[in-house]
Amino acid sequence: MLATLPLHFSTIEQMALSQGTITRLLMACAMGAVVGVEREGRHKASGLRTNMLICMGAALFTVLSAVLAGENSPNRGQVASNIVQGIGFLGAGLILHTRNRVLGLTSAATVWIVAAIGMACGTGLYLEAAISTAIVYAALRFIGLLESKSRWKTFPMLYEVRGSDENTMFADILKVLDAARVRLEIVERDTVGALQRVTFTITASGDRHQKLLAELVACAATDQVLAFRDEQED
Repeated sequence: MLATLPLHFSTIEQMALSQGTITRLLMACAMGAVVGVEREGRHKASGLRTNMLICMGAALFTVLSAVLAGENSPNRGQVASNIVQGIGFLGAGLILHTRNRVLGLTSAATVWIVAAIGMACGTGLYLEAAISTAIVYAALRFIGLLESKSRWKTFPMLYEVRGSDENTMFADILKVLDAARVRLEIVERDTVGALQRVTFTITASGDRHQKLLAELVACAATDQVLAFRDEQED
């Protein structure tokens, strides 16, 4: 024998609920999309679709929390309160910890605040959600740009040094890094025909990166030196 569901909504009640819910869900999708576009432009794992779904999901859970609890329930936010815990687990999956640095903190924080924006949309606080979205977008887009141009901000760069004489090339690299008090941590080394190639990562400020790059290029044993921004960096 099938058990009857404790909740039942008539067609009129469903239509009344849907009118307000649809607007809140669409607003949540729009707010999540604004943040998602910025993340997608930086080729992050939490891109456009992820942020839209997180924001809309948080809004939907917020709406359902009050509906399922009922008008007279003193705990109408029980379901919504669990959103924070669920987003915490999702954000933890975006954080990568290596031996010398931590990656993904900004992406995890973005997911967390996007869920909060979705909850604001779910409660009908559209102005607060829009202001929060604008602040988040500005922080991700412009504050990051200012940090990259500032002299105090350190960031990792991937160096690729090429040369024909491996021993002499390594000696020159070590000489430059030792003078700068930077430890050589090789990411990859290989041989392409007669050309030796070594790749390593250095975390430093913009001015220091320019100085190290110029010194490596000036070495006699280095035929070519390239530097790339780390794509995993937030």
